Amino acid sequence: MNSTSTTHWRFHRSVLENLVILAPGLLGGSVARAAHARGLARRITVWARRPEARLKLREQPWVQHVADTPEDAVREASLVVLAAPVDKIIELARLIAPHLPAGALVTDVGSVKGELCRACHTAIAGQAHFIGSHPMAGSEKTGWENATDTLFEKRVCFVTPLEGASESATATIARFWHDLGAEVTTVTPDQHDEITAHISHLPQAVATSLATFLAAKNPGWRNLSGNGLRDTTRIAASDATMWIEIFQQNRDEVLRALTKLEDELHGFKTALSNRDWPEVRARLERGKAWRDGFRP
Repeated sequence: MNSTSTTHWRFHRSVLENLVILAPGLLGGSVARAAHARGLARRITVWARRPEARLKLREQPWVQHVADTPEDAVREASLVVLAAPVDKIIELARLIAPHLPAGALVTDVGSVKGELCRACHTAIAGQAHFIGSHPMAGSEKTGWENATDTLFEKRVCFVTPLEGASESATATIARFWHDLGAEVTTVTPDQHDEITAHISHLPQAVATSLATFLAAKNPGWRNLSGNGLRDTTRIAASDATMWIEIFQQNRDEVLRALTKLEDELHGFKTALSNRDWPEVRARLERGKAWRDGFRP
């Protein structure tokens, strides 16, 4: 893995005039709720694609204004958060670009950053600043109805500026996520995609594959398991549509990670087949040492 360059920020709390969240799902809704709870914006504006969702959002105490179109939503924006699915974020950036106030900031919550950051930067360059973000705070649950004002507390949030991006814009985006409770780390978009292929997308592929494999066995076995199987397969319950989009966007990095994992599994299988118990123990102990290294 490439070395990761991380910027450490000193933050001074500030309040946004108008925070705009487009297409709020779990993450976007949680941004709005957390910003409202922490007093980070004088006005929170949202837009949702479905009219019935906009109607329900108008009833929420953490929203001051619900716009009927993305273009109307961003006309007086200080910061825009693009919270749509990964494959719709670039489309939204291009749609709102002509309507953004000069100097406005735009970020997103997408799980894949390389192509997305370059396309969004190109779309709004000269009018506003785009700095990518990815809060590692998802859930197997979806929709703004499941949003909470504590979703980002003590969770990592990647901020992914392109080379040459405005330092002040990057600092403002980093401060925003920090004020929402997140632990901010700054990497390039391509570094982000390599990292998350290993620590997020690969675990999803493994959990899904294990659950799919066991689905072909006696379904009653599931009810005989302990917490180990529940823990290992929890994220297999995640939304398939969302993960198809992520795997499409980060295909090459995920394939590289899967290839390395196949080598690791082959090594374990070989040791087991050969009754090489010292090697099996060594692998178990290496795995335990790595797992024990997680922060509390």
